[in-house]
Amino acid sequence: MHGTLSKMKSSLCPESSTVDYQLPVGESLLALNPLIGKPLKMTFTGNIFCDACGKKTKKSYSQGHCFPCMKKLARCDMCIMKPETCHYDAGTCREPEWGDSFCMVPHYVYLSNTSGLKVGITRHTQLPTRWIDQGATQALPIFKVKTRKLSGLVEIALAQLVADKTNWRAMLKGDNKDIDLVAEAKRLIPEIEAKLEELTGTFGSDAIERLDEDLVNISYPVTQHPTKISSHNFDKEPVVEGTLLGIKGQYLMFDTGVINIRKFTSYEITIDA
Repeated sequence: MHGTLSKMKSSLCPESSTVDYQLPVGESLLALNPLIGKPLKMTFTGNIFCDACGKKTKKSYSQGHCFPCMKKLARCDMCIMKPETCHYDAGTCREPEWGDSFCMVPHYVYLSNTSGLKVGITRHTQLPTRWIDQGATQALPIFKVKTRKLSGLVEIALAQLVADKTNWRAMLKGDNKDIDLVAEAKRLIPEIEAKLEELTGTFGSDAIERLDEDLVNISYPVTQHPTKISSHNFDKEPVVEGTLLGIKGQYLMFDTGVINIRKFTSYEITIDA
């Protein structure tokens, strides 16, 4: 197979709670789960094509964009990383129509177990994909809010009490012990009641919906977790090969090291399985 990489597509089997992965290579999809335990070789051609405009670029910016697109597209703005800084209401969004469909829509605030207990946010259409991309083994949505900015403000309040980042190395080394996320939610939410009241006073009484959802458990197709993390990097080594031992988050685990597929969005590769 030959083409540009995109982040892996995933689906969660409701019966087994196991993730099924497919790797987009150009216009094709490679089923990855059947390849676990088998040799896999990925060769970077040296070409990178912008994920937005398709032009060849020497360097990838903001996960797969050329420099001009990185500078003009709203999806590459800093507020994507820090949603609490959203400036849509100030009339300065780079792409207001894109903002309408991406930011001015319902978002979830959730607790998850990745490298430990953490808080996170995602659009209402991205569950459970967001949890899978982060390598979460458990997840629990606790709030549904009106906009991306509001989700960021709630997340900041909770981040004073619990982590909002995943330690990717710890995540790859194995599954954590189960956490009672329901109990954690009951412990944490009262701690931010004053902030929640402040936000509803600003954004409206219906801006934040408290949820009573079931815990979601997630299992990954991994036969062996690495004990020592060694990362493959197409910018330093054009050929990545080895026996595929597992997949978790957006990482492929080989017996020779791990590679973050999302990091190399828009890199043109040839893949032999």
